Amino acid sequence: MNILAVGAHPDDLEILCGGTLAKYVKMGHKVYMAHLCNGNMGGKDIPMEQLAEIRDNEAQKAGALINAEVLGPVCDDLGVLFTQEMRSKVTDIVRQTRPDLIITHNPQDYMTDHIVTQQLVFDSAFSATLPNYKTAYPAHEKITPIYYMDTLLGLKSQPEFYIDITDYFETKKAMLACHESQYKWLKGHHITDPFAMIETMAKFRGLQAGVLYAEGFTIEKVWGRIPPLDLLPA
Repeated sequence: MNILAVGAHPDDLEILCGGTLAKYVKMGHKVYMAHLCNGNMGGKDIPMEQLAEIRDNEAQKAGALINAEVLGPVCDDLGVLFTQEMRSKVTDIVRQTRPDLIITHNPQDYMTDHIVTQQLVFDSAFSATLPNYKTAYPAHEKITPIYYMDTLLGLKSQPEFYIDITDYFETKKAMLACHESQYKWLKGHHITDPFAMIETMAKFRGLQAGVLYAEGFTIEKVWGRIPPLDLLPA
């Protein structure tokens, strides 16, 4: 299968579904990791253009660890707006990758870039199927199932599916470790140690699922997007 994961910022996918993506690759599937924003506001001591370049390099390194293809960015931080221009850009990400399933942010997540990313992905995944909607790539006519990641720390989220990432948790940590520019920023601005955060969350979901470490997901329940079989890795 082709797996398309779309996050708002570099490091969002590593934090929320890095173990699952690593597991998909190990199973032989093709994984695309797309981030819409360039990460240029995730700091305060580095000029914005320089920070965007740093964060793109970090994202490329993280994707390379699992042999995933990294796509994006298409806008600045706080530039994820529900516009025709952004719909066209996200539609082309779908059309370029031709996914069998899409993973993206939870509609209940904690900040606007995440929430609007989910809305754009939901809209663009359908727009991508329409041959008369012209963009740079031809239509991908498959109506693709969409799975939503957990929210940060699971707030306002109750998973319907749990993926055992026990064998992939160290890989998930290594992927996050590629995002060196974010350590001080997260500890200061968010008052959070990113490695403690992902371990606590993975252990919490793991306890719910009866394994050591897990990641949680829900599925978009609308007509045409409910597959007869669960497409998440066992």
